[in-house]
Amino acid sequence: MSRWWTETVAALGDVVPLPLAALLLLLLALLAALAWYFFPAWVPRRLPSRRLPRLRLPHWRLPRLRLPRWRRPRLRRRPAPPPATRSPLVPAPRTGEASPAGRADRLAAEGRYAEAVRERLRDMVHELVRRQVVEPRAGMTVTELTDAAARVRPATRTALHEAGTIFSDLWYAQRPATAAHDRRMRDLATDLHRALDPDGEHR
Repeated sequence: MSRWWTETVAALGDVVPLPLAALLLLLLALLAALAWYFFPAWVPRRLPSRRLPRLRLPHWRLPRLRLPRWRRPRLRRRPAPPPATRSPLVPAPRTGEASPAGRADRLAAEGRYAEAVRERLRDMVHELVRRQVVEPRAGMTVTELTDAAARVRPATRTALHEAGTIFSDLWYAQRPATAAHDRRMRDLATDLHRALDPDGEHR
């Protein structure tokens, strides 16, 4: 085998010089390596092919029948009635104080008429409790106070109703308080005292 290889190399050397043959073999190996590395990027993915044109036949479709949709009628809800406004709460009488009338006079002298009106209503409640016309109860409203006192002393309804209206306008309706409100509350306190006076009741 070595003799055959030697004779083949000698015959090739007579035609092509051995250094040139070695260089050609090296280039051939390099080309083969590059082809193997970049395969199949250099191979076309799709070969050109001849295709017959497609014949598009017209499609006949049946017309769609659209039926009207039945919708359930919406019922309109009636607006909810506004919540009933609750009567304002009565200021509870202060413990350890004989009468809030003196405090009301001081507040009125300082120009704090809204607070003076509140103290005069508190003075009325204090007198009703002291005479045992009503029982002191937390959370009592002006309307409840007027009804409870009128059941025992009917003559007190007018004064208590007007006093409660003035108190509600100033403290809940946020109306500006004036000296006239304080004077009227003072007169109503006097009327309540007369209605609660046993001597004046039997006249």
